[in-house]
Amino acid sequence: MDTPGASSSRYTTPPPRAPPNLDLTPEQVKRIELNRLKAKAKQREREDQASSSYTMNANGKRPLGVVPATSTSPTAPKPSPKLKRDSRLGKYFEYDLSKMVNTKGGFLVKDGKEVDEEARAKEKERERQRAMQNLEPAIHLDPKLNPHCKECNSMDIDYTYKRVFGCLVCNKCKNEKPEKYSLLTKTECKEDYLLTDPELRDQELMPHLLKANPHKSTFANMMLFLRYQVEDFAWKKWGSPEALDAEWQRRVAEKKKKKNKKFEEGLKELRRRTRETVWQKRKDQEHKHIFGVVEKGADGMGKQVCHECGFTIDWSHEQISSALEVEQLDVNLYRSKTLYLPPWARGVFGGQVISQALVSANNCVDPAFSLHSLHCYFLLSASAAVPILYNVDRVRDGRSYATRAVRAVQRGRTIFLMVCSFQRPEPRQPTYQLPMPPDVPLPDACEGIEVIYERLFKDTTDAKVKDFCLTALEERRRSPIDVKLAGVRVTEDGIPTWLYWHKARNTPVRYDAAFQKCILSYISDSQFISAGRRTLAHVNQGGKGPTKVVMQTSLDHNISFYDDDFDCGDWLLYVIVSEAAASGRASVHGRMYTPTGKLVAVCNQEGVVRVDDREASGPVAVTKL
Repeated sequence: MDTPGASSSRYTTPPPRAPPNLDLTPEQVKRIELNRLKAKAKQREREDQASSSYTMNANGKRPLGVVPATSTSPTAPKPSPKLKRDSRLGKYFEYDLSKMVNTKGGFLVKDGKEVDEEARAKEKERERQRAMQNLEPAIHLDPKLNPHCKECNSMDIDYTYKRVFGCLVCNKCKNEKPEKYSLLTKTECKEDYLLTDPELRDQELMPHLLKANPHKSTFANMMLFLRYQVEDFAWKKWGSPEALDAEWQRRVAEKKKKKNKKFEEGLKELRRRTRETVWQKRKDQEHKHIFGVVEKGADGMGKQVCHECGFTIDWSHEQISSALEVEQLDVNLYRSKTLYLPPWARGVFGGQVISQALVSANNCVDPAFSLHSLHCYFLLSASAAVPILYNVDRVRDGRSYATRAVRAVQRGRTIFLMVCSFQRPEPRQPTYQLPMPPDVPLPDACEGIEVIYERLFKDTTDAKVKDFCLTALEERRRSPIDVKLAGVRVTEDGIPTWLYWHKARNTPVRYDAAFQKCILSYISDSQFISAGRRTLAHVNQGGKGPTKVVMQTSLDHNISFYDDDFDCGDWLLYVIVSEAAASGRASVHGRMYTPTGKLVAVCNQEGVVRVDDREASGPVAVTKL
């Protein structure tokens, strides 16, 4: 081939030359030349197809032919782009399912990977065994050897019932008698026949059929039981259908009772929490409740209703344990659950505040220590509409004594302070006591306070006195403390001594010594400061001085305990004497004895006992102005 020159644009093929040492015939030379020309024509055709834009026609222009798709020219047609997948459909993976192998193990394996042939063989064998188990047994040629339906003696029995329940019954009888051969779920057996889970899960005791749950495939299999087998077992368990119905009705009534009780407790808790809101606090500051007499509802619970705003207080203090109960909010912080407002009282019953504070202190001390004394001060009257918070301060923890201080707060103000001391018992130390007054009548021979009010109600004609007696009677009936008057004894100096029998009502069990002392603290404020008022009336009777008391409230209170073996559920004798009164104050002293004469506690209290001083000074002079 010739090399291209400076002006040439393509190679040219020179004519063939015969090899110098090859002798060819004219026919062979002609054939070679024809083949060369054919090859040259095909080569030009290929070149024209590859770069047609540079091939000129006879007029020196590019032809208007279609550019083939295989051309590398930028004007060549491009293939249509592939459709893009919608991104909203999320991510996915494309698999060629024609090359997948189903191993029946919950996943797909690509063709070509190793497959555990032994595992597949075992799975096929298990499938074969399951299929053999589900096959119906062969029918004997002798009809006597085939199982028969026990209802119609037919040989067309349901083999599922026979295999699972051991019951020979045909499909026709099964459908015609659903009262015997229908299937029951486990829930129906538990609710209608009152059977338990262990009984229903025992395959020998209660055969059952397992079936896939129709509600959701991930749920546990259903357990289906044959009705007549369930009934036979239930009759044996409960004795008879009537006994089963009675037990079912009892459980329904008990469930309804628990539901109603839970609703009432929730409603009561909601009311109590509502009273703690800011709105109620502001309302209570603006308004002074004026409560009427105690009204007893249909449920036996007493209520006091304010005449002006309709505010209601539930009387739930029949149980002494509920009257002393407190709720722990935090370490050393407790809150009252119930508060009792006596009729005509300025605030909550002081004995309940003392006992609840003492329960809070007991929760913050080692049980090895026993309470031996408490000293407390009443600073402000407590409202029954707002719970009281008891904050316990662990003042001291010694080897023999421990001290706790309790501060009661209501509406952000301190209403009560108490300091109580606990001691490790020392039983070997000597003892002595002041003996119980002689010839005290037994509790059975004494009149209750209720009897005295009833007699006064019958004897008087004054409407105000009758109203007073009715309210006092209702309060005494609802009180957790039973009180009987054992007598009044006047000493030579003219000071009376009051004797009362006290005991806590509704005490199903004997509480421990720590809680017994809390109950005694509750009792210690009963009939106590009123002894100062009664003593004042006794001393000044006959016109010796004023007797009309216009104000009576407690200032301080202290108790010393000298024995741990006593029961407030039994009677305790409370010997009360008012030793002095002056400057609008009275001091009372009390001792508590068991029926056997053992002294268990000594109490002291000082309170405001203020009389109408205008009664002593006489009529007020009227000035001319």
